[in-house]
Amino acid sequence: MHSSFTDQCDELVAVLQRLAAQSAAVDALVDRIAEAVLAGQTLFTCGNGGSAADAIHLAEELVGRYRSDRRPLAGICLNTDVGALTCIANDFGYEQVFARQIQALGRPGDLLVIFSTSGGSPNLLAALRAARESGLITFALLGKDGGLALNLADHSLVVPSANSARIQEVHGLLLHAICEELEQRLQRAQG
Repeated sequence: MHSSFTDQCDELVAVLQRLAAQSAAVDALVDRIAEAVLAGQTLFTCGNGGSAADAIHLAEELVGRYRSDRRPLAGICLNTDVGALTCIANDFGYEQVFARQIQALGRPGDLLVIFSTSGGSPNLLAALRAARESGLITFALLGKDGGLALNLADHSLVVPSANSARIQEVHGLLLHAICEELEQRLQRAQG
């Protein structure tokens, strides 16, 4: 069955309306991330496939800029270092590609934000476990039913959809909400 662009827009609007019912949870998640990043903690991100692109997007917005010129913020995407990924995958298995990096680079109080449409990828679950053992604060931006990641993360937000495309579109909105909050707080602090 063919899904027209209008059908896709209608589906996205419906997902956004359901997500709006979780606005307090979204605001709390964004607030927690902003506080820690602005206090100097490093934000690590990771994901697989399209979610890897979301993870890259959030980290680069922190180090570069979102809308305004401001000081760089500490953001590291764990799925961008090809050398580390291939070395770890070869020596320890793909399940460990993010966890090993967290163990090497993460410090207590740092943050890990995972992006996952299913919440079930073994490498993301291993990253959440490694982050918890290393004292990081964990956030999971999820979809569908949240999968196993839902209860492994300190803070989870499930996009109310089973469609991976809609989930990833909303994850883009959420990462921009994080960037908006960070830059607004920095502007207020500069007076």
